[in-house]
Amino acid sequence: MSTFVLDTSALLAHYRREAGCGRVQTILEDDTATVSIVAVSIAEMARKLLNLGEDVDTARSVALAYANLATSVIPVDTALSVRAFELGCACASRIPLVDAFTAAGASLLDATLVHRDGHFNEIPDDLLTQELLS
Repeated sequence: MSTFVLDTSALLAHYRREAGCGRVQTILEDDTATVSIVAVSIAEMARKLLNLGEDVDTARSVALAYANLATSVIPVDTALSVRAFELGCACASRIPLVDAFTAAGASLLDATLVHRDGHFNEIPDDLLTQELLS
């Protein structure tokens, strides 16, 4: 059984039918896979959809629909916060906090982080399994 954490960039690629959307669809359709998102990705996705021209109601409903597709939504708690801090400290340059939370969620679950976000390249390979969507 495979375990994945989908970053907001992967969710947006799927929603907008951009490069990598087929891989995200395959992951979502895999009945043997555990698919999670980090709670902050709900807000991040809705905000990005607003920036792309969606109205507030659509942005909210699309973000929540993706949360409902996941097997679980990872809450922001003490363990996630500490792991995000640790991963951030291991990076040569600063990564955004939402990305650190997302990476921490994947790290704590020993999951593969699926994304299209270059910020994750800063995290050492031995600390996080990643799949970069093409």
